[in-house]
Amino acid sequence: MTYTLIILILLALSTIAYRAGSTRALAVAKTAGVARLHSRPAYYGFLVSLWCGVPAFLLLLTWMICEPVVVDDLIVAGLPEKIQSLPENRLNLVVNDIKNLVDSKMVSGEVNEEISKAADHYRKLKATSRELAAVLVLLIATSAIYLVWRLISPTLQARNQVEKIIKGALIACSTFAIFITIGIILSVLFESIRFFKIVPFYEFLFGLEWSPQMAIRADQVGSSGAFGAIPIFAGTLMISLIAMLVAVPLGLMSAIYLSEYANRKFRAVAKPLLEILAGIPTVVYGFFAALTVAPFIRGSLSGFGFDVSSESALAAGLVMGIMIIPFVSSLSDDVINAVPQAMRDGSYALGATRSETIKQVVIPAALPGIVGGVLLAVSRAIGETMIVVMSAGLAANLTANPFQAVTTVTVQIVTLLVGDQEFDSPKTLAAFALGLILFIVTLVLNIIALFVVRKYREQYE
Repeated sequence: MTYTLIILILLALSTIAYRAGSTRALAVAKTAGVARLHSRPAYYGFLVSLWCGVPAFLLLLTWMICEPVVVDDLIVAGLPEKIQSLPENRLNLVVNDIKNLVDSKMVSGEVNEEISKAADHYRKLKATSRELAAVLVLLIATSAIYLVWRLISPTLQARNQVEKIIKGALIACSTFAIFITIGIILSVLFESIRFFKIVPFYEFLFGLEWSPQMAIRADQVGSSGAFGAIPIFAGTLMISLIAMLVAVPLGLMSAIYLSEYANRKFRAVAKPLLEILAGIPTVVYGFFAALTVAPFIRGSLSGFGFDVSSESALAAGLVMGIMIIPFVSSLSDDVINAVPQAMRDGSYALGATRSETIKQVVIPAALPGIVGGVLLAVSRAIGETMIVVMSAGLAANLTANPFQAVTTVTVQIVTLLVGDQEFDSPKTLAAFALGLILFIVTLVLNIIALFVVRKYREQYE
């Protein structure tokens, strides 16, 4: 029996449990009187269903996590002594061969009798594990249905218990998300520390040359590598700046027009159309930048004597700005609409025109939210990869010329982790160091945005 089938059976049992619980509550209500029933019948159904599904699902989840480890240990314990004494990497290769043989996949070595026996043993262990898991899960689920169903009475506080279970589930989900975030940070941090043991921190942050190519084998010819990240940070800053110069004015003006000047019918059509831009995949923007914008810029400016590369920061920044416009306009529109109408009416009552009201009342009142939205858009621009790869190039040039090819932090992270690599190499570990710096920068921007929004929002409330 597969885990998918067990889960489907569990869902079916939970549905039956809900029906049984609510029916039992209605029967009790007929006997004791509806007014004496503590909760609605649906809550009794939910209570039986939750007790049926949650403990059994948690057990199944734990089983699915622990099963591979336990089965692998049993497989290794059943192998001959000469195989068990192999180095860890060779032993792992043998275990993978056994699993591949069971799954009818290609194996790395010759399939001998010992491997065949181990594969049969592995197959039996997996089948036994699935059957045992199914028995335990179904036993817990059916037992829970029977016990909670028996407990249904007018005094059973079903609604309170359901709310406690739901509250506990919400807390567990938020805690899980926090631990996942902490895990991501620690994984990046540990690898970054390994990198900084090889390359000094100040050399990474303030070096002017980025050339991470280096030999990964003793017999391979390669450069010694240079890990000065200033050209990458400069490229990221330049492209983000160009993008924000496009996105902020257009996005903010669009938001002001839609919220203050456009009629309801036009707004109902224009705003969704504008927000469609946010749903376009970034690879499409990349094609647009590489095939349309970059050739147009080069052809237009070459006539004026400018030396424009086929891949330039200007093309990437312009298209990235177009991509971010709905991000800025939507957030700005929301905060402008959140300004109380009474503030506008007071301005009009004092004789101000509409434009004066927007400049003197609406924009200052909405400014914290607008600033927060812009900072979030900056974070979005810094983290963009695909448009830069396709239209700005991979060259880590330290230049202030927007017509030249540059690169960004995210692009270099992708480049460093593609192809042959060793995780002990500074070239590979540099990706984690760049990721750590990128994470710190975006985290600081988000904190500043939240601080500005919270601080000045209170001033106007």
